[in-house]
Amino acid sequence: MNPWLATLQWYIDLGVDEAIAATPWNRFEAAVAPTSVAEAGQPRLQAAVTPLAKAPPPPPRPAAPPPSPDLLHLSDVHDLETLRARLEAYDGCALKATATNTVFGSGPADARLMIIGEAPGEEEDRRGIPFVGPSGHLLDRMLAAIGMDREQVYIANTLYWRPPGNRTPTPAETQACLPFLKRQIELIGPKALLLVGAAAAKTMLQRSEGIMRMRGRWFDYASGDGRPDIPALATFHPAYLLRSPAQKREAWRDLQMLQIRLAGGKAE
Repeated sequence: MNPWLATLQWYIDLGVDEAIAATPWNRFEAAVAPTSVAEAGQPRLQAAVTPLAKAPPPPPRPAAPPPSPDLLHLSDVHDLETLRARLEAYDGCALKATATNTVFGSGPADARLMIIGEAPGEEEDRRGIPFVGPSGHLLDRMLAAIGMDREQVYIANTLYWRPPGNRTPTPAETQACLPFLKRQIELIGPKALLLVGAAAAKTMLQRSEGIMRMRGRWFDYASGDGRPDIPALATFHPAYLLRSPAQKREAWRDLQMLQIRLAGGKAE
């Protein structure tokens, strides 16, 4: 393989897929090395070097305008397509500027089960569909184990745009997306929520425990506005199961609990 292509592939395997530096670098402030001139038959003289003038600081960046109140007033949104259009017009989350696609969600609008993860990954960002990478393939197999498939469930994330380099989302980014996700849940009206991973479980249930303590337990997701609470089950994220296959046994127990609840039983 070409050595340059091999180096590039090595960076991609490490997760370096964004040409974004951590801090700005003003090259005009680089030190200027002194030079010298020498003429034939004459002694060497130190050249007079005039350092480059320091570049003026850039003008202060104007603060991003607050989101339009009309965009966040979602009670007048009565279908998923209108909600998607409202989200596409929303600029209250900075992740939108660096993402390739908005990953709104996929599945039937009347799904009995809604699965919520944390954030889109590289493949999801490229295609605009949640859970289509390696973790998505495992999620498909998990659903098949309880007699379900992707066409029967609605899948979304707590974030609609991929964080650069798959970094951990900030609380502000999560909160910026939360009103849309809550309305999404209201419009779908699922019989149960499956929260995969600690970030999704903590966000949707407003709890601080780790996933090891929350998984395998039923919680009540508070719908608000007089709507009945929705049973919510926390379990491991498929990406974690790919790294820790020994935990698949516990995840299988969680799925069996989910299967019983969806069948009309009450697995505690």
